[in-house]
Amino acid sequence: MDDDTIEIPPTASRLQSLAGLILREGVLTLLPALVLVLFINVYVAEAALVEEGPSMQPNLYRGDRVMTEKVSYLLHEPQRGDVVVVGRPEGEKSLIKRVVGLADEVVEVRAGHVWINSQPLEEPWVTYFGGPDCPPTLIPPGHVFVLGDNRPNSRDSRHIGPVAISSIRGHALFIYWPLERIQPVRPAKTGDVP
Repeated sequence: MDDDTIEIPPTASRLQSLAGLILREGVLTLLPALVLVLFINVYVAEAALVEEGPSMQPNLYRGDRVMTEKVSYLLHEPQRGDVVVVGRPEGEKSLIKRVVGLADEVVEVRAGHVWINSQPLEEPWVTYFGGPDCPPTLIPPGHVFVLGDNRPNSRDSRHIGPVAISSIRGHALFIYWPLERIQPVRPAKTGDVP
C-alpha cells in the first residue's frame, strides 16, 4: 500500500454514490417543477390576497384568497363586470375592483350609481351604493374605470382615475381560501349599456 493513497471502505463509497444519485435526481425533478411553477405564476395564473378593508363586500372579504388568470386579457380587453387585480406603484398595495367603464365611454358616478354615456348602468353585483360622486369622465383608450362593490368604503377610480389595462395583473376567477368560502367570484350578469 502506498503512503499517498487513502483507501475508502466500500460502505462509504456506496454512501457517496447514493448521496450523489439522490442529489442528481432531486435537482432533475425539482428544477423543472420550479421552472413550471414560475412560468405559471408569471404568465398564466396567480394567487391574490384581498388585503384591504371592505371595498368588495359582501362578494369578497379581507383575508379571502382568489385565483386570477392572466391569459384572457392577452386575447381581449377586460369586460364590464370583471373583477380584476390592479397593480399599483411601488409601496402601494394592489387593488381588487370591478370593471364598470370601458375605453371611449363617459362614466359618471352619482350617489354610488354608475351612468355610462348618460344612461344608468344595471349592476346586479353592487350591494352598497353611496360614497363620493365622480363627474363625467371620458375613459381614454387602453384604460378602464373600476369601482368597489361596497361603494361607500372603496378607494377606486373615483379617487385614482381610470386604470391602465397594462396595470391589470389578472382577472379574478374564484375564491380558494378560506375553505368555507370556496366559490367563483360573483360574475357579472348585466346586459349591454343602452
